[in-house]
Amino acid sequence: MTQQQPATEPLTKEMQECIQACMACHGVCEEAMSACLQRGGEAQTRIMRALLDCSEMTRMCADMMMRRSPLHNEMCMMCAQACDLCAEACLSMPEDELMTRCAESCRRCSEMCRAMAGAPM
Repeated sequence: MTQQQPATEPLTKEMQECIQACMACHGVCEEAMSACLQRGGEAQTRIMRALLDCSEMTRMCADMMMRRSPLHNEMCMMCAQACDLCAEACLSMPEDELMTRCAESCRRCSEMCRAMAGAPM
């Protein structure tokens, strides 16, 4: 189990950057999900599921870091995995600029979360 950072201490620079990466990823996943819904089609199901998982995980991960949850390291590791799956799904549509941007944001968030979790990159 990880140590909890006292709520009175400011967040570390690394944690602030990871929170920002999570929230940026959350935003682009929501934008991509909206675009997929407008397009429709059953082929989008795998991508939609990955976008939804990633969107929810990144938001929750940022929330847990902001409140200094003792579980934030474990959440960061799960978030990194969700981001990796989402990036892979988005890259299945390389001709789509939004999906490419989403994949890039997911990759960045994954790297930041892995570092925050103390896992090898």
